[in-house]
Amino acid sequence: MRTAEIVRDTAETRIVLKLDLDGKGHANIDTGCGFLDHMLTLLAGHARFDLTVCCKGDTNVDDHHTVEDVGIALGQAVAAAIGDKKGLTRYGSMILPMDEALVLCALDLSGRCGYYGELEIPTEKVGTFDTELVDEFFFAFSRNAAATLHFVQFAGNNSHHIIEGAFKAFARALKEAVKIDPECADEVPSTKGVL
Repeated sequence: MRTAEIVRDTAETRIVLKLDLDGKGHANIDTGCGFLDHMLTLLAGHARFDLTVCCKGDTNVDDHHTVEDVGIALGQAVAAAIGDKKGLTRYGSMILPMDEALVLCALDLSGRCGYYGELEIPTEKVGTFDTELVDEFFFAFSRNAAATLHFVQFAGNNSHHIIEGAFKAFARALKEAVKIDPECADEVPSTKGVL
């Protein structure tokens, strides 16, 4: 069972997150931030993960703590669910079109954190959502999943499409990276023997 449950309780947020890497794409998301709910629902569907997130955050201030802390919890959940990493494919990538936007996501479940986002989001907001929080989410994820994560944007001028393309590409890349490779099911995918 490649599952995890993370409970994160701070002065700013209380999060309960449940993840099943071998699910069917079912999502039950309630973060108090509508745009983040939309992106996490897309993530679960395109990665084929079962994902439940309940977050009570200080959205009366803004969405920053909620978005960052959900990224933290998701990263922790992925790290816990993949365990010792034996048999992992480890790498995943996707170039994804979302209407006029074209976004590449590449990731490595390397044991090393690195976030390299090259998204050029033209507006400061999508609805009430601060678009700078996209980087906060993915940096928090990469730090806590111990993953190297890259985004490259080849095209796009609609902020919603660019961000949605990034989340869908991330979902597809992550789906690939967490797959079990039957040819090396008992091996850690590194010539060092450890990740």
